[in-house]
Amino acid sequence: MKVVIGQGSCGIASGAKKTEAEFARQIADRGLTNVVLDKTGCIGTCYLEPIVDIYGDDGALAARYVKVQPANVSSIVEKHLIGGEVDTENAISAEDAAILAGQNRIVLKNCGLINPERIEEYIEEDGYEAARKVLTEMTPMEVIEEIKISGQRGRGGAGFPTWFKWNAARQSEGKEKYIVCNADEGDPGAFMDRGVLEGDPNAVLEGMIIGGYAMGACEGVIYVRAEYPLAIERLEIALGQARERGFLGKKIFGTDWDFDIRIKAGAGAFVCGEETALIASLEGERGMPRLKPPFPAQKGYWQKPTNINNVETYANVAWIIRNGGEAFAAYGTDQSNGTKVFALAGKIKKGGLVEVPMGLTLKDVIYKTGGGIKNDRPFKAVQMGGPSGGCIPASLIDTPVSYEHINKTGAIVGSGGMIVIDEDTCMVDMARYFLDFTRK
Repeated sequence: MKVVIGQGSCGIASGAKKTEAEFARQIADRGLTNVVLDKTGCIGTCYLEPIVDIYGDDGALAARYVKVQPANVSSIVEKHLIGGEVDTENAISAEDAAILAGQNRIVLKNCGLINPERIEEYIEEDGYEAARKVLTEMTPMEVIEEIKISGQRGRGGAGFPTWFKWNAARQSEGKEKYIVCNADEGDPGAFMDRGVLEGDPNAVLEGMIIGGYAMGACEGVIYVRAEYPLAIERLEIALGQARERGFLGKKIFGTDWDFDIRIKAGAGAFVCGEETALIASLEGERGMPRLKPPFPAQKGYWQKPTNINNVETYANVAWIIRNGGEAFAAYGTDQSNGTKVFALAGKIKKGGLVEVPMGLTLKDVIYKTGGGIKNDRPFKAVQMGGPSGGCIPASLIDTPVSYEHINKTGAIVGSGGMIVIDEDTCMVDMARYFLDFTRK
């Protein structure tokens, strides 16, 4: 039997470490030698943390317990670990379980289910099989074509076709090329990248390996906010374990290709989320945007061809290679393919990370997936796209969440933050806050 405690930043902030300590104490005191204590990342339902999953001897999930504080542990131990019955008092509700089950999880498929600090668990979920297939069976152009078929657009905000950026970097002259992961998540209310890096870092590494091979890169860099210490720690663990297995370094996967990835902790400047400012920061300069053209694909890091995508974009790549571009394109709309991870924050009942097909309406995301407005107050607006985005009013709540439809409202999809506003929120204060944030 295994007890798994959610320990993403949200779980830890909610007291998961104390819950873990109490489980460890009671398991030891009661002599439950058949019980293993483990951890995982955030499954997305941040409003239910700390979350505790109990798996049976057959490896199947037996029960999920929510909001588990030290005071609740003895009841779970007594009823479930010793008595063999679900402790219904602390178990997840049918409504919350249905919200999780109703999502289409590609990026988040392993988050909250595997230990992000053990590469073995990622491998058990077909991890690194896509990278192995690409390096041993596919040409770089075949990889780019599969990404093109998928229709994936960059998930960092601009929604630019992923395959096009990869192809531009590949076609640029020069043997020295770089692939960069933009994990400088700075929009207020956005925490999608953090959740993925803390919960499934190997998915991002595998996507970068595949992308690096496709464009002929010699090195990868993950530019991550220094304010994400847990994400950085788990990335470092994942990088070390990947090198030990020959997935990174010299002649990876037994091929003649050398490729490695390193981490650069950014100082937290919001503007460094813009790719040319990020490159300037990587080079040790002040993070200020540069005029384009030339684009990074022609002259980027150290004036060498460089491709930059965000965390979620790379996290989709291995799934696309394993399942085919058409499988990804089957989700979403004609112009906005696939699923999208959103961070629900503000005056929302069920705040956290959700992953849904593009094309769902704002109303579906806020009311069905997010549970509606806190205290059942009237919905006023939702802020999307960070400081560069805008507030979409209640009159447009039936707008589909796609790049083209959200752009028509005057806002943007952005990286995926949704800050929900009720009727008590002053829109002048909201405008002042975001303008002040942008100015600073």
